[in-house]
Amino acid sequence: MILVTGATGTVGRELLRRLPAGTDVRAMAREPGRVAAAGRRIETVAGDYTDTRSLERALTGVRTAFLVTAAVEGRHDERFLRAARDAGVQRVVKLSAAAVLDDRAQDLITRWQRASEEALRGCGLEWTLLRPRAFMSNCLSWAASVRGEGVVRALNGRSASPCVDPRDIAGAAVRVLTEEGHEGRAYTLTGPEAIAPVEQARQLGRLLGVPLRFEELSPQQARAGLALRYPRPVVEALLASAERQRAGAKARVDGALAALLGRPATTFRAWARDHLEAFAPVPG
Repeated sequence: MILVTGATGTVGRELLRRLPAGTDVRAMAREPGRVAAAGRRIETVAGDYTDTRSLERALTGVRTAFLVTAAVEGRHDERFLRAARDAGVQRVVKLSAAAVLDDRAQDLITRWQRASEEALRGCGLEWTLLRPRAFMSNCLSWAASVRGEGVVRALNGRSASPCVDPRDIAGAAVRVLTEEGHEGRAYTLTGPEAIAPVEQARQLGRLLGVPLRFEELSPQQARAGLALRYPRPVVEALLASAERQRAGAKARVDGALAALLGRPATTFRAWARDHLEAFAPVPG
């Protein structure tokens, strides 16, 4: 049995669609009714990292687990790993982030990710780490301004990073969840090229058939926008991460993803083409 946590999230949804037919899969979510698996019949279970009994129920009979956590100031990883060990789980595949490899990254989010990785390595179970760069799907935050104004607004528009298609992350997860030989390994997952927001906007505009205007956000504007969604410590961590990207710290392309997939990683243009409907003006 494979347990997929974060089953309604960006990667979890794609992972459920890609696990081989016939695989025993259980999806854990706070709201199991929101779990979708493209027509596949998936066992679903309600689970909350703060509820030990719900974790016990979710982990019963599980051999391998895909772990996604998001509470920066919580101890969700430790609670899950303790319950997994007690339930007899053999291996945990954790979704982490590439920033943990950068010694200059000392923001709140990266420190939390490092602590979570350390908890996994020390829990006594077999482990594998997936460390992606930023998701291409983050660009969906531009959809409203692209549709309504023909504008992309972003911070550090000329700073490049090899963002990655979440579908490719899910594909890599399928490999490490269903194959042997990935124990004790950590994979950095990037797209095939470092690309800056200005270039992303240009490619998106060409696909749409309209010239998109790029507007550079100031740090103050970016902070104000992020503050609408996140608490202040997380906002400052995200801005620190953006500054490291501006300084070139995130530009390196890694070949691990292509090796896991057995094909080149998806380009931003291909991702945008497949998601063009989100950016296209509504008729009428």
